[in-house]
Amino acid sequence: MPDAKADAMLPWKALDDSVHAALSRACLSISPHSVLLAWMDWATHLAASPGKCLELARLAIEQAGQMQAYLHECLAGLHEDADAGVAPPLEDRRFRDPAWQRWPFNVLHQSFLMHERWWDEATRGVWGVDPHHEHAVAFAARQWLDMFSPGNLPLANPVVLRRTAEERGANLLRGFDYLRDDLSPHQRQTGPGEFVVGRDVAVTPGKVVLKNRLIELIQYAPATGKVHPEPILIVPAWIMKYYILDLSPHNSLVRYLVEQGYTVFCISWKNPDADDRDLGMDDYLNLGFHAALDAVAAIVPGRKVHATGYCLGGTLLAIAAAAMARDGDDRLASLSLFTAQTDFTEPGELALFIDESQIALLEAQMADTGYLFAEQMGGAFMMLRSYDLLWSRLVGEYLLGERRPMNDLMAWNADATRMPAKMHAQYLRRLFLDDDLSEGRHPVGGRSVSLGDIRLPVFSVGTVADHVAPWRSVYKLHYLSPTEITFVLTTGGHNAGIVSEPGRPRRQYQLHTRPAGGGYIAPDEWQAAVPVQQGSWWPAWADWLRQRSGEPGEPPRMGLPGRGRRVLGDAPGEYVRGK
Repeated sequence: MPDAKADAMLPWKALDDSVHAALSRACLSISPHSVLLAWMDWATHLAASPGKCLELARLAIEQAGQMQAYLHECLAGLHEDADAGVAPPLEDRRFRDPAWQRWPFNVLHQSFLMHERWWDEATRGVWGVDPHHEHAVAFAARQWLDMFSPGNLPLANPVVLRRTAEERGANLLRGFDYLRDDLSPHQRQTGPGEFVVGRDVAVTPGKVVLKNRLIELIQYAPATGKVHPEPILIVPAWIMKYYILDLSPHNSLVRYLVEQGYTVFCISWKNPDADDRDLGMDDYLNLGFHAALDAVAAIVPGRKVHATGYCLGGTLLAIAAAAMARDGDDRLASLSLFTAQTDFTEPGELALFIDESQIALLEAQMADTGYLFAEQMGGAFMMLRSYDLLWSRLVGEYLLGERRPMNDLMAWNADATRMPAKMHAQYLRRLFLDDDLSEGRHPVGGRSVSLGDIRLPVFSVGTVADHVAPWRSVYKLHYLSPTEITFVLTTGGHNAGIVSEPGRPRRQYQLHTRPAGGGYIAPDEWQAAVPVQQGSWWPAWADWLRQRSGEPGEPPRMGLPGRGRRVLGDAPGEYVRGK
């Protein structure tokens, strides 16, 4: 029972909570305290570093001289042969058009690149600055500079000016219509009739065989006369809808698996609302993974299960597997983890949004609403890839009047979900902030689990261009568990690297198996030593599963009516349609 002093503090706490929630909404869920602390840390340490200040001044003078000489050559009519001064980075697509090399746009974009270089030097390598603050300041400086890039300004972008002249402004009128559509209450999500769930995407035939307050479990119909006896249970991330693994028929991983002769089950998470605010990580384990596993074990009795997890679903699966190993539960045959981190000490650019102040602000807002809005997570990802996801779209659609055609992956990406307040706060703190899982402190059922207890063979996939779960972070499972690990590094990003069907062009991967108890190889050494193979990694995974599966036989029934596992409806079910 709370004491009198605690009771007396409750009104003050309620006031603080309401203020913090309002602050979170006003600041778009970005902690102003974190931003202020980062800038103060950087500015005060820079002020105490006269050598660094002199170096920055020297660089500014050098750049001013370069620009003066370049401008002089341009004005003298020699700009076609003038030294460019600063070359855009190879991966920078902003100034590729030849029009950027003509006066005066060449001067504009060179000046911008020089400013970008100066701020990159200014925000890095400052003595005494906390690394998290350094990354935050550098990131903020890039975001601020990107806002004023000449490529984003209609009067400073030669491509926009040329298009406007050619079309006599029709491109701007189309862009205005696109902007109006996007700002309307019925904003364009998946396009007019495009990629409807159950009609165009998530169409692999199957039945819903389990439903509780958190999940629907889909059992997919067999596509072959005989199937391997070990079923596959897929645990997708709860941040987005499950059908990233069942997009269009040509690139559906689920369809590919059933065509390879497997009985496939997949969890479809409910899109939570305010009534689900108290669902926590244990609920996602018990009502999610364990409820699904119990159903699979009843429908396919006496057979071990190939468990497969994607993104945070893979992290949840690793936690569950460690708890099962601790408790002597041997129902799993193998573990496949796709872009799933188990060590969060280097979580990539998402770490920019992870500190005590930021999480506390999110907790205050979620306490008020009961969940995290889908748009907030999407906004964080958009900031991390602001050019690809924001500025290039604004220029292309609103200034050039070119609406990019929708594809199935874009439609899925727009179909975001919410997250319960308790669960989201727990995984942010336990995983990202405190790294409890890799350090053996993560509780399941009131007792800590250790990844070192896992003895199942593991198939782990990382992607080269992953900004959500960097592959070197995914690779860290090698020193957290002594089990056999087959690691695959494939081209693509967090999503496109997993949706990598056979026949897709420009795909390659590296694969190597470390035996159980084998020696550790550092990730960069691994990447340099393992040969590159062309094509999709899906067939390699199918071969890996086949080596750990029995001879095909008769497929199981759909559901199990006699044991409370009756068929509840057709796939993809109702939860995936929840808004």
